[in-house]
Amino acid sequence: MHKPTLIRSSTSATADDITWMERALELAREGTALTHPNPMVGAVVVKDGEAVGRGYHRYDERDHAEIVALREAGEKARGATLYVTLEPCCHTGRTGPCTKAIIAAGVRRVVAAMEDPNPEVAGQSFAELRTAGLHVTEGIEQDEAMRLNEDFACWIKTQLPFVTLKAALTLDGQIAMRPGQETSITGGPARDAGQRLRHAADAVLTGIGTVLADDPLLTDRTGLARRRKLLRVVVDSNLRITPDKKIVESAEEDVVVFTAQPPSGEKSRAIERAGVEVVSVPACEGHVELREVLRELGRRQILNLLLEAGAELNGAAIAERIVDKMALFYAPKIMGTGGVPLAALPSSGFLNAPALSRLTLHGLGRDFAVEGYFRDVYGHNGTHRED
Repeated sequence: MHKPTLIRSSTSATADDITWMERALELAREGTALTHPNPMVGAVVVKDGEAVGRGYHRYDERDHAEIVALREAGEKARGATLYVTLEPCCHTGRTGPCTKAIIAAGVRRVVAAMEDPNPEVAGQSFAELRTAGLHVTEGIEQDEAMRLNEDFACWIKTQLPFVTLKAALTLDGQIAMRPGQETSITGGPARDAGQRLRHAADAVLTGIGTVLADDPLLTDRTGLARRRKLLRVVVDSNLRITPDKKIVESAEEDVVVFTAQPPSGEKSRAIERAGVEVVSVPACEGHVELREVLRELGRRQILNLLLEAGAELNGAAIAERIVDKMALFYAPKIMGTGGVPLAALPSSGFLNAPALSRLTLHGLGRDFAVEGYFRDVYGHNGTHRED
């Protein structure tokens, strides 16, 4: 479980703090698909009960949310309160430290939703601001801020992407009527929600079985702006993918196939000529090692990986404990016997299987979605994934 909302302050939180932090969180969400490998951050400068500066981070525009908001506020920032969804930075990277700019602007009080999960930063900025005489309040809307940057927290701590397994299924847990057959299960609102998950992801991962059976494109169809193309990733241990598949035909340096086969064969060269990158990784019992796939994607600054696959790959991912979160879209239907389960897992492992926690339920037209976590990437419950 997340630790409960924590408010550490050199001054008391006010009734308006939650309202302004919610506005900062709304701004942070404007950075969806535009900030990685940096976190999503929003900021609001408030003076005399009015917002005088607003900002959110976009990686390609370099400036952090606090700097954007302070620039808009100008001289009005003096004596004001800065609401920010993540602890301001105190080091020099692509930009200078935000703490210096906050102090120089004359801000009186800083209200932050959460501490920076980067172990090299966490808490140091708050200490610097307090030393400079600013009032600092932490922990306002902390849970929502943590959820917003759970992928960044996972990657910055482990250099591995945060993995969400997404699936549409019936009430009795079936994802298709029979193996190799594409089955439409959920309605439009649930499919739209699934597309929003794709939009927020840096990469989508599927297996060769899904490619051969369904011939999907696996593209981001929201039409919303994104900084990088959605990377489409296929696990294909025996390199069975063919050039006539839609994912290959549409490749524009945004498709990677991970295989256990040597990369020098004619089949590999044919796929690469079609614009697909083929990466050979170690195998175990003839199957690609999924942790090696994660390590390579992490090296490519993939923070958020969406797993959209069939029963075999879903089962392997769960069994290898690489899944952080489940997003399951249920239709109020019963398929009955003969269908394809969500995950191919032996029933003998049920008693020792990990349980999802922090469950949430969302209505989506006639369907509904259930989200839950296998682990807390912030490490509060001691189950953080080890590489």
